[in-house]
Amino acid sequence: MRTDFSTLQQVMESAALTAGRAIMAIHSAGPDVQYKPDSSPVTEADEEAERLILAALIRHFPDIPVVAEEAVAAGRVPDVSGGLFFLVDPLDGTKEFVAGRSEFTVNIALIRAGAPIAGIVLAPALSMGFVATGGRAERFKVAGEAIVERQAIGCRGRGKALTAVASRSHDTPETARFLDDHGIDACTAIGSSLKFCLVAEGLADVYPRFSRTMEWDTAAGDAVLRAAGGETRTLDGEALVYGKRNQAHDADFANPNFIAAGAGWSGGKRP
Repeated sequence: MRTDFSTLQQVMESAALTAGRAIMAIHSAGPDVQYKPDSSPVTEADEEAERLILAALIRHFPDIPVVAEEAVAAGRVPDVSGGLFFLVDPLDGTKEFVAGRSEFTVNIALIRAGAPIAGIVLAPALSMGFVATGGRAERFKVAGEAIVERQAIGCRGRGKALTAVASRSHDTPETARFLDDHGIDACTAIGSSLKFCLVAEGLADVYPRFSRTMEWDTAAGDAVLRAAGGETRTLDGEALVYGKRNQAHDADFANPNFIAAGAGWSGGKRP
């Protein structure tokens, strides 16, 4: 299938903005929190946002399967063997959302042959987001119901002082050891897929992840990072791939540990 990136970007942005408005309405009213079998929280905002995104994607791209977090949790898993499919996390950072913080995001990505080729990360409470299509990454602002300002972004080169970003809710001893091994003294803790985006816009050098994520958690942010000149690799140095099924030691669509980094990251350890 030949990808019309202009139409794709318009549909992703419209779907994300619509979902973001629904999320913020529920956020203002106070969400009702429930818990999945894996003890992760889910709210009506997750479910309503996913419904709206799926409706938009199915309407415009009826032949492209959509793997969405809440649908998969309910046992609805489409066939992605064709290699082209969407990954949707309607509300990444639900813990931040429930806690009243602003670092939650709406995430939509298009995967082709295992790689994220387009994606959007919208932070509705921050009135901003990031989008990547056709090998170009942008940061944008939102005013009312529209995107009002766009700015091309790119990863920064490696300098003498390195900055990392890490998960606010999933800190691990392995992360602390990684920072020490690589001589990184500055580390910003932030929720959701915004960690990828901080590296993509040159505000950080590396995002190490040593705790479990699912493909819908990472795909949109990874798309932005790759379009900005960065990369996401597993600990054995291979590019992180999407569409992982029938894994011997983990669930479908579960990611291994990874390092997401800018173009200037060499990975060398502290002498």
